[in-house]
Amino acid sequence: MKSFSLRYSLFTIIFLLISNNLFAQASFNTGEFAVTLNEYGRIRLYAPDTTAIENRQLERMSLLVSGKLFQVFDYQNDADTEEPTINVENPQNSDHEIYGSYNNYYSAEPPEILQKMNVYGWDGGKYILVKNTIINRDNGGLNSIIGMDIIPYLDYAYGFDTVSYDASNNLIRSHRGGTNLGYKLLSHNLKSMHAFEWYDGYTLDNDYWSWLNYSQIDQQYVSTTVDGPVIIIAQNSASIDKGDSLIVYYAVALGANEQEMLESMQDAEEKYNLLTDIKDKTALVPDKVILNQNYPNPFNPTTVINFGLPEKSNVEIKVYNLLGQQVANILNKSLPEGMHSVEFNASNLPSGIYIYSLKSENNLLTKKMTLLK
Repeated sequence: MKSFSLRYSLFTIIFLLISNNLFAQASFNTGEFAVTLNEYGRIRLYAPDTTAIENRQLERMSLLVSGKLFQVFDYQNDADTEEPTINVENPQNSDHEIYGSYNNYYSAEPPEILQKMNVYGWDGGKYILVKNTIINRDNGGLNSIIGMDIIPYLDYAYGFDTVSYDASNNLIRSHRGGTNLGYKLLSHNLKSMHAFEWYDGYTLDNDYWSWLNYSQIDQQYVSTTVDGPVIIIAQNSASIDKGDSLIVYYAVALGANEQEMLESMQDAEEKYNLLTDIKDKTALVPDKVILNQNYPNPFNPTTVINFGLPEKSNVEIKVYNLLGQQVANILNKSLPEGMHSVEFNASNLPSGIYIYSLKSENNLLTKKMTLLK
């Protein structure tokens, strides 16, 4: 679709205006900065204060997750809607929040993951925080590299912009003239950044795999055509057990010049520290074994079970029907102290009420959950 938008014509403008409305999306406006998140997990950014196409600054920012050799989950080829993208009412940690979740059902190609995305914004801010929770639904463990596919659209134009790595602030910025858009991986170490000129059909698993495994950071890339750059960023590989999750935070900040962008990025980092401090306070090691109510409940077909351990212990989580028959063995492994979560997929079970139990070395806790199909 991008190849059409490269032609600055009346047809292009009409096409893009129509395409903006083809897909469900949610948006918020801080007064300085606007963001939209569509039904498949694509982020777009606008400034100064509207989602009008002539104010777009970022064409796309979307998740990449590698699996086994040459297997990559990406927005263009794999993403499908699991939970609708919505504006969160009365957000607890920010002035504005969008939430949605996305699976790989469009292609049904591995890796099988669930992406839960939260986008946070604050009134008057020219920045957002992006939280991705990646849940492994593969049959086994997932040794994965998480990254982002980024296409700048500075001042409603592709091309002839520069992508630079700022080592002192550990961030990447795209800039043309005064306009600066910064991207920063907050929760993990940046492993690589590779930029190249956009071309039709670049979104192939083999290429994504190579870029995620690039293992170096380009210091600067200068676009020389109207196509403009694509930026692929990635972090170090991480192992995600079946049903477990990994949380990754990014910040995106805008400025009329580099200094203003850096100041906005600093504001974003302060909000990140506050947000994760709040999370850490709720994730302290409990003084006893805790089994929380699954969420969502009722559910169809997946739900998440949160539990806490006061000390390292072997944990078994099983599911039973009302006849007392075991229908699923979700977890059986040794875990450290702290809070944990595991996803349960009941796609092979009929609707009904089920009992789930947590058994540790000295405890047995149970709760009910309802499957509605």
